[in-house]
Amino acid sequence: MSAPTPSSTGSPAQRLRAAHAELLARTPESSVQPRLDPVRRALELLGDPHRAYPVVHVAGTNGKTSTARVAERLLREHGLRTGRFTSPHLHSVTERVSVDGVPLADDAFADLHEDVAPFLALVDGELRGRGQVPLTYFEALAVMAFAAFAEAPVDVAVVEVGLGGTWDATNVVESAVQVITPISLDHTELLGDTVEAIAGEKAGILRRDAIAVVGRQPEGVLPVIAERAASLRTRLVAEGEHFALAGRTVAVDGQVIAVQGLAARYEDVFLPLHGAHQAHNAALAVVAVEALLGGGERAVDGGVLEAAMADVASPGRLEVLRPSPLVLVDAAHNPAGVAGLVDALEEAFAVAYGVGVVGVLQGKDAEGVLALLEPVLAEVVVTRSSSPRAVEVEELAELAREVFGEDRVHVAERLDEALALAVDLADVGSSGEGSGGVLVTGSVTVAAEARQLLGAPAVDAPGRVRAAGGGAASGEDGDPGTEGQVEEDERDPLTILGYPLDDEGEPLEQDDLDDDGPAGGPGGAVGRPGGRGR
Repeated sequence: MSAPTPSSTGSPAQRLRAAHAELLARTPESSVQPRLDPVRRALELLGDPHRAYPVVHVAGTNGKTSTARVAERLLREHGLRTGRFTSPHLHSVTERVSVDGVPLADDAFADLHEDVAPFLALVDGELRGRGQVPLTYFEALAVMAFAAFAEAPVDVAVVEVGLGGTWDATNVVESAVQVITPISLDHTELLGDTVEAIAGEKAGILRRDAIAVVGRQPEGVLPVIAERAASLRTRLVAEGEHFALAGRTVAVDGQVIAVQGLAARYEDVFLPLHGAHQAHNAALAVVAVEALLGGGERAVDGGVLEAAMADVASPGRLEVLRPSPLVLVDAAHNPAGVAGLVDALEEAFAVAYGVGVVGVLQGKDAEGVLALLEPVLAEVVVTRSSSPRAVEVEELAELAREVFGEDRVHVAERLDEALALAVDLADVGSSGEGSGGVLVTGSVTVAAEARQLLGAPAVDAPGRVRAAGGGAASGEDGDPGTEGQVEEDERDPLTILGYPLDDEGEPLEQDDLDDDGPAGGPGGAVGRPGGRGR
């Protein structure tokens, strides 16, 4: 009898941690290997599970995850059983592999890894024999996701590219529909230093005789994609030419949009996400579903569309973590993403005195991110996440001082300290009138850890994320962090940060505090609800 593997014994949480530890021992997903054959080989040994269901394949620079989430939710509302593979994760690796919109349970993920591990090991051995790198973290996760979807079984899978397109591990699928969200400069060391070069990599997901749905693009990108589509006889449908976001109006907790699709025009659709960029993402998703279910010739039922859209969520994307004082979090980590964030912030929230909490990962355009944030932030608190790839605080602070000026930049080595300081600065700057707000952004890891600190709902599951410890985000470039399955924490988020509350859970006013008590928590009085940047 063979000895049990580490991931086959213990509690569900222990088994998950053991399985993820084995995955983390692999080459990190940020070290992309330009190859597909090892993934194909592993899937071949498993019986080619990726061929068991149609796939919507989503590539692009920004908006991939949100677009994938909207498309999956809309397909699910049609009564289809769905699989969804996205990256990175915020709190638990299980978020990456979802069936019917719910991440795999701890035990299910551990079982999946245990079932697939022998086949991964066989391919690893073959690769080592040829002097090549064994399957990477992301390659192994992609194999696991495809296997999970076949085992479920799902009727359709929405699969997000990890990085690039041509050589991404997900590009083994023969997708029925390909979606390319807006492309901008990111990962230039791997994908090229022009948008045209990057577009060539993203267009690698196109398939012969399929339908490619392409979002708004900067000049020079669409011709690259069109040339690839023509060579494959792929039907290219481009936003602004074949479909469009026909209108949008800001609404409470989101916006109302109109979409001119391929088969119909859809009016007065409520979308509980903020910003024009999210409206465009939703339009892409609607057209992708039209393309998949009817070749672009059958309209989506209005009731189905309304129900699905109203239930859409995109955690960590201009998400309100606390209304009083207003604390927003957004995982934007490159200039194009931050530009969309800034527009949405000014449009949807009324913050008279905004304070940023910013942490950036190495390899990102930190100066570009800070420059775009500067017009909407009165002050900024520079910090870092727990990621080993986080830019050192003082290094980032020097850049911030060049952009904001010395007097507007503050430094906090720890994120919890940065949050407390930012809340205090927002309140003081708004003269205690409740018009201050805090924006946490700059990286996926900072966004994820802020969610944990403020007890945000778990991703696609009930309960609250554990307030301290228990895992970090994977990072936008696949910095897997440590595994942290969520646990319930019923403490109020402001209590976690040390803010005193009244019996109804509201922050105490300054006059309600003892002279020697905390002045609204660490650093000063607590602000009231706000909304719009400076």
